[in-house]
Amino acid sequence: MALPQLSLLRGDLTTQVVDVVVNAANSSLLGGGGVDGAIHRAAGPSLRQHCRTLGGCRTGQAKITPGFDLDASWIVHTVGPVWRGGHNGEEELLASCYRESLALADEVRAASMAFPAISTGVFRYPTIEAAKVAIDTVTSTPTKVAAIVFVAFNDETWNAYHALLTAR
Repeated sequence: MALPQLSLLRGDLTTQVVDVVVNAANSSLLGGGGVDGAIHRAAGPSLRQHCRTLGGCRTGQAKITPGFDLDASWIVHTVGPVWRGGHNGEEELLASCYRESLALADEVRAASMAFPAISTGVFRYPTIEAAKVAIDTVTSTPTKVAAIVFVAFNDETWNAYHALLTAR
């Protein structure tokens, strides 16, 4: 299996034309702030209705739904860890978010997917550390996804991913 082609974009995750968009969700899967709220708004009310049937999601795990009103065919919802200093399993839970998201993308035979910087918003995971986990995990996890784009919402996130991707 070849490694996926990685790219970085500064922009809006909800407008990405990919097979799978990854949502940095909360455990209810019913929407919230940040990326989660933006995806729910862009995908429309059918997403929330569908998510009510899923029974939530645990930290480090992922669930998949149709993309509804997004350009993406699918949305993988994953719940990242809240940062509690880095000694409470946060790194493994965050890596699990990326592995589980890739596994679900493979199940639906996705060729492309877009990731936000999971857990770096209200969950306060340090951006550079989160970017390292993201890049290391997607490059070490076997997948059939050919293209992965990391979508940065702000300069801090773009700079962290850019520095790590350029150093590869």
